[in-house]
Amino acid sequence: MHNTHKKLPGCRGVTLIELLVAMSVLTILLAVGVPSFSQFTANTRLNSYANTMFSHLALARSEAIKRNTRVVICKSPDGSTCAGSGNWNQGWIVFADLDNSGSINGGEQIITAMPALSTGFSFSGNTHVSSYISYDALGMTKLTSGGFQSGTMTLCPAAPAVAGNGREIILSSSGRSRIAKITTCS
Repeated sequence: MHNTHKKLPGCRGVTLIELLVAMSVLTILLAVGVPSFSQFTANTRLNSYANTMFSHLALARSEAIKRNTRVVICKSPDGSTCAGSGNWNQGWIVFADLDNSGSINGGEQIITAMPALSTGFSFSGNTHVSSYISYDALGMTKLTSGGFQSGTMTLCPAAPAVAGNGREIILSSSGRSRIAKITTCS
């Protein structure tokens, strides 16, 4: 066997021009990729939070029917008590509301809890769903006063990650909910 490859003296490594071209290409790829990745991350969190609330609404409804009692979802900063102020981004709890008060009291069981959302996300509900959502034993949403409860919860990402894009969770008085994409977050 005879080796046909000969090493030329002084031909090792890369030239300065090759290095600059490679660095330029890398810089362009990073400039395009990093903002897209941060948008992807924010969009993934947005979907995750919306889907978590959606699944907790479905859980509360099914538990109300199964237990034949009122089940409530309320805002909760600590995972054990209902908050009287603030928005849904502070977290929430799902519990069996045995005394129909709309807030957790002694002897009422917490079914599940959601911790606070990441900093910057806003999650608020309009008038009838700003503090709590309550399902009766038939799986319908009812205020503690007995009136029907429906409304819209709006979830917006931390700016400027996905500027303008958000999610709405729309709750009907029949107890069903759905998620819609929106472009009105500011």
